[in-house]
Amino acid sequence: MQPLVLFWCALAVLLLMVTVWAISIRIADASIVDIVWGFGFVVVAWVARLSAGGPWTVRRGAVFIAATLWGMRLTLHLAKRNLGKGEDFRYRAMRKKHGAKFGLISLRTVYLTQGAVMFVVSLPLQVGLMRHNDRNGFVPVVIAGLVVWAAGLAFETFGDLQLTRFVKNPANRGKVLDSGLWAFTRHPNYFGDTCAWWGMWLMACAVAPGALTVVSPVVMTYMLRKVSGVPMLEHSMEKRRPGYSEYVKRTSAFVPRRPKRQ
Repeated sequence: MQPLVLFWCALAVLLLMVTVWAISIRIADASIVDIVWGFGFVVVAWVARLSAGGPWTVRRGAVFIAATLWGMRLTLHLAKRNLGKGEDFRYRAMRKKHGAKFGLISLRTVYLTQGAVMFVVSLPLQVGLMRHNDRNGFVPVVIAGLVVWAAGLAFETFGDLQLTRFVKNPANRGKVLDSGLWAFTRHPNYFGDTCAWWGMWLMACAVAPGALTVVSPVVMTYMLRKVSGVPMLEHSMEKRRPGYSEYVKRTSAFVPRRPKRQ
């Protein structure tokens, strides 16, 4: 283990979130934290790799590329979707509730909290990019992780593309997307996200300490399934989409399966 890698990554996350918070105060838009979420993992991957030093290995290369591609895809997707659209309704509600205190409250409850979650979730990246005595026998573990990660990345990418195309069509206003991947799960992007992180954890398992970072995909799965992902979005969708209740009855909430017959 290289404890200094953990330290530098924690410092990088802290500096990133405080900087973005300061920018959000300047532009009066806390929504930018959503765009920076994916980019934060790219920062962690680069800081971990640079601070760990040493030669490249199959395991380190796979973890580095997977983290960078996943983080940049999410960042670019959210930037294209959110920039210029104004502050998200969640943060507007917080701003209205807390008034002049919103700045400091958003630092603690939004930025520093997300930074702490980011550090924990990124543990497979940090450990997976440390110097270890790799053995060729563990290469299949890295390959297995890459397969799971790639499947998850493909699932969330195509899910987002299908949704973007659907929303852009004026004829679909007020309707529910229930075709393509969205016919098998109500949240293909969240399911793909989860698979991608289980895959990155598997890659980190190519070295013994990597197995201990299982807290990362567990936290990510729990957050998406029970906290900030599915529940929050579905509460909003039920209010905005008249046919959403029927969609819920026939379609899996998370893990893809054939829709139920009605």
